[in-house]
Amino acid sequence: MQFQMKKSVEEKKQVFGWANVAEDEQGNVIEDFQGDTITAEELEKTAYDYVLQFRDTGEKHDPALRKKGKMIESIVFTKEKIQALGLPENSLPCGWWVGFQITDDGTWQKIKSGQYHMFSIEGTARREEMAKSFSECYDS
Repeated sequence: MQFQMKKSVEEKKQVFGWANVAEDEQGNVIEDFQGDTITAEELEKTAYDYVLQFRDTGEKHDPALRKKGKMIESIVFTKEKIQALGLPENSLPCGWWVGFQITDDGTWQKIKSGQYHMFSIEGTARREEMAKSFSECYDS
C-alpha cells in the first residue's frame, strides 16, 4: 500500500504520513494500487503487530535495505478513537498514521529529493474475492 508523505522535519530527519487508509472520512472503503482493501479491524491488528514486532523502516521492501530508520509515532484512527479524542465525526479517515526517524543519510537524501515521496507497507495477506456492489451479490 502506498500513501503520500504529508510532513517531513528536515533538520530532525523525520517523516510522517498515512501508512494505510481503510476508509475515507465518509466511510467509503479505499482500494490500494493492487485493488486490495483492508477492514479497519484488520488494519488496527496489523499496525499493533508491526509496532510490537518490527518498527524498522527500509527501502523498496528489500531485506538488504532494512534498518534505515525507526518508527517514532503510530496511531490507528478508528471511529471510536476519533470520538474518544473529541474530534468531529468524519473529520479523519479510518487509517494508520505513522512517523519515522530516518537514520541513514542516503535514504534521507532520497526523501529530500522527492525520489521517495510515499510510504509503502510490506506485508502478506490472503486474498478473498468480494462483491463490489449490492447487485453483484445477487447476479447469477
